Amino acid sequence: MKFSRYITLTALLLAACGPAADSRSPTVNPVVSRSADSGVPAKQLFGAKRSGSAQNPAPHGSYAKGCVAGAEQLPQTGPTWQAMRLSRNRNWGHPETIDFIKDLSRVAASQNGWNGLYVGDISQPRGGPMLSGHRSHQMGLDADIWMLPADRLDLSVAEREKISSISLRRAKGAYTNSNWTSQHHAILRAAAKDDRVARIFVFPGAKVQMCNDEKGNRDWLRKIRPWFGHHYHFHVRLKCPPGAQGCVNQDPPPRGDGCDDAREWVSNILNPPPPKPRDPNAPKPTPRREHTLSDLPQQCAAVLQSN
Repeated sequence: MKFSRYITLTALLLAACGPAADSRSPTVNPVVSRSADSGVPAKQLFGAKRSGSAQNPAPHGSYAKGCVAGAEQLPQTGPTWQAMRLSRNRNWGHPETIDFIKDLSRVAASQNGWNGLYVGDISQPRGGPMLSGHRSHQMGLDADIWMLPADRLDLSVAEREKISSISLRRAKGAYTNSNWTSQHHAILRAAAKDDRVARIFVFPGAKVQMCNDEKGNRDWLRKIRPWFGHHYHFHVRLKCPPGAQGCVNQDPPPRGDGCDDAREWVSNILNPPPPKPRDPNAPKPTPRREHTLSDLPQQCAAVLQSN
C-alpha cells in the first residue's frame, strides 16, 4: 500500500470528476481541493460529512490513519440494539462491522437482564480522523459497546444523549467492581470467539477477572487485551475483511491467553514502578501533528469527493 505524501490540486480535481458534491455540504469541494496546500486538518473534512460515500464498501489505510468508502449506517434502533449519542453521527461502519454488531446484540439479548446492546461510537460516515475523541475508529472496523446492560430499547433520542454507561472498574482498573457480572463475561467471550474479530480492549482488571473465571477453552482470551480506560465500554476491533486490498491489519496478539500480561498491568497499577530518570540531553518530544488529507491513503480524497 502506497501512501501519497503530497496530493496535488490536479489529482484532487481528477478525483472529483463525476456527480456533483453532496448538496448538504456545498463548500466541501473547494476546501478539499485546497487541503494539501493549506494544511486543513483532515478531521474537519471528514467531520463535515453527514452521509456515507456512494462507493462500494472498502476500508482504506489503517485503524488510526485511514477512511472507509461505502459505509453503512447502523439503524438508530433495532430489535436487539440502540445506537447512542446520535448527535455525534458516529453510527457508521463497514457493512461487516454492522453485521457483527447485530449478531452480538442477539447474543446479548439472550443474557439474563439484557435485551440487547447499547452501541457507542463506530465511525464517522466516511471514517477518517474524528473531530474529538478517538485516534482510531477511522476505517469503520472499530466499535464501542457500552457496559450498561441494555434493559430498555425504547430510549428517545434525547434520553440517549443524557444517559450514561456504568463503570466496571475498582482501584483504578486493577479489579472489577460490583457492576461486573457473568453476563459481561459471556458477551465478551462471544465477541472474542467471532472469527471477524481481531482484538477487544478492556481495562486490565476485567481481563484478569475473565482469566480467573474461565473454566472452558481459553483460546479466545488471547483477543482480550488490557488497555487504558475501557471500563465504561469495551472496544471491538475487526480484522480487515477478505479481499480488502487497501486495508492494513494490526499485528496479531501475542501467543497464549495473555493472562500473565494482564496481571502485570494490574501489578503496575497497584505498585507503580518508579519513573525512569529523564536524560537531560534527550531531545524534547515533538508534539503530535494533526493529520491532513495528504497523510491519509490517496483513496481517501475520492471518498471525500464522492456523493
